[in-house]
Amino acid sequence: MSPHKGTALITGASAGIGATYADRLARRGYDLILAARDEARLNQLATKLRQTGGRVDILQADLSTSAGRAAVEKRLGEDASITMLVNNAGMAAAGQLTEIDPDRLETMVELNVIAAMRLAAAAARAFAARNRGTIINIASVLALAPEMFNGVYSGTKAFLLNLSISMQQELAASGVRVQAVLPGATRTEIWDRSGMDIAHMPAERLMEVGELVDAALAGLDAGEQVTIPSLPERADFDAYTQARFALGPNLSRNHAAARYKVLESVAP
Repeated sequence: MSPHKGTALITGASAGIGATYADRLARRGYDLILAARDEARLNQLATKLRQTGGRVDILQADLSTSAGRAAVEKRLGEDASITMLVNNAGMAAAGQLTEIDPDRLETMVELNVIAAMRLAAAAARAFAARNRGTIINIASVLALAPEMFNGVYSGTKAFLLNLSISMQQELAASGVRVQAVLPGATRTEIWDRSGMDIAHMPAERLMEVGELVDAALAGLDAGEQVTIPSLPERADFDAYTQARFALGPNLSRNHAAARYKVLESVAP
């Protein structure tokens, strides 16, 4: 057990990645606030985690609703013991844009984008005022590979990656850390809920949730701002970032590139 480190508020905490973060952070000496929709599962997990000796509170909230978001934002703003937000709640939907119910896609955007943004902003305000705190945003490798899944889901995760990178710059002088975690395929309930059969996933592409969270926390300990647990060489992501930066000088100029200019034909 590590010395007490404050309180970690974890969203989507009733199962999968969120529940595993709760276990690991409790072992690291954090008190916990577990937020999710399913109150019964939250209570079950809280009972188990209290055996570590730390305080464990539950906060029942549906983050796809404005009322649910407001409840968690309020806790982040008012509870000075909170030193970490694990912004994990999310959902997926399998299929193409023309196949998925638009209402389901809207719910996914509400949860993956609106809720994640509002909670990140609430935590940033509270932590910056105290000059300490950590925000962990759980994105996805699909933020970098939109061709591999439907564009709405990958787009929500690209939003969270972009938000994290911007927050890292905005909060750099405040003592607040921001980490974006980009899991690949991970063995959690999100597969069943999205309508995909995990049995069709090649074993070599599917990570166990404990290994995923342990790697993400190792990346946090190492000071990484973006952690991709399955990526063997950190230099590969650094090269991707440098290639993106290289586009910068030409992304906005006062004239169109010469290759887009139509040459006027000269009459004989």
